[in-house]
Amino acid sequence: MSAATEALGRRRVGVGEAVTSWIRRSPWIVALIGLLVVFFAITKMLVPNYGAPGVQALGISILPNALAAVAQAIVVISGGIDLSVGSMMALTSVVSAVLMKGQSDIFAVGVVLGTLALGVLLGAINGALIVATRVPDIVVTLAMSFVWAGVALLIIHTPGGGAAPWLMETIRGPLVSEWIPRGLVVLAVLVGAIWIPLRRSNLGLSLFAIGSNRLAAFRSGVPVDRMKIVSYALTGLFSSLAGLALTANTGNASPVPGPYTLESIAAIVLGGVSLAGGRGGVVGPILAVAVLYLIRIDLQFIGINPNFGTVVQGVILIGVVMLGSFLALRRVRP
Repeated sequence: MSAATEALGRRRVGVGEAVTSWIRRSPWIVALIGLLVVFFAITKMLVPNYGAPGVQALGISILPNALAAVAQAIVVISGGIDLSVGSMMALTSVVSAVLMKGQSDIFAVGVVLGTLALGVLLGAINGALIVATRVPDIVVTLAMSFVWAGVALLIIHTPGGGAAPWLMETIRGPLVSEWIPRGLVVLAVLVGAIWIPLRRSNLGLSLFAIGSNRLAAFRSGVPVDRMKIVSYALTGLFSSLAGLALTANTGNASPVPGPYTLESIAAIVLGGVSLAGGRGGVVGPILAVAVLYLIRIDLQFIGINPNFGTVVQGVILIGVVMLGSFLALRRVRP
């Protein structure tokens, strides 16, 4: 056997061991991938001609929800929760659409950057209010959801504004292959570029630490209050990305917040993020968004009232929470 063959064999063994190790460490993600494949198969059975155009529609449709789920996941991992995600999405979408309408492409680039900065500011305000007042996160963010939604309505009363053509083209159509939607590529690039460096940095470790045990993190020298504000600022950043995705998707903006806040919470629960904080990631919630989307369209294909999809989501979430509680009790018992 040549040295090259031996090296190739060792590389294959190394890759196989890495994959096996990842599967053992991420059983929830593997289960979600399996669930996604099952629902794709069901969709294909219901609509035999469901193919590349359907996958491209999926990529465009889930992009705002997936970014909202990532926004929610980050703050929940750090031990909080944000009920203003949908309102921040509406406000940033409205601001971007109003400023971009009829403007040049170069000006639109500046609007996008300014919208991202606005999202960071909105999230930081949420976090600063929580730290300053010591009022529970759920109360402060619920109140701020009305504030941000009200500001959006002050800017425009009805859907309007516009989106730069290049922004809409960024998420529409295929890339390289008709089975690879640009929307999913954009999602992967955005999340990967921000989350992967964050997860591996001291900042990411601090977010997980304060979510796992706030007192222990404080005694270890973690600036808890500062990290709290940072976590909400990151949530605001991803909320603004989701707002821009809404603008790019529809070509305009609506000042009325959609169901994105509750759907983001549903996605993180199904995606394996612990509501107690300190555990989870962003891949699971993104997969959960795709699963919930396929459930809704499958119900439509069957001819069931679309509102029943909300009932199905609720039943699934109850089952997931009960399963999580059961597994947690099994780990605690000697």
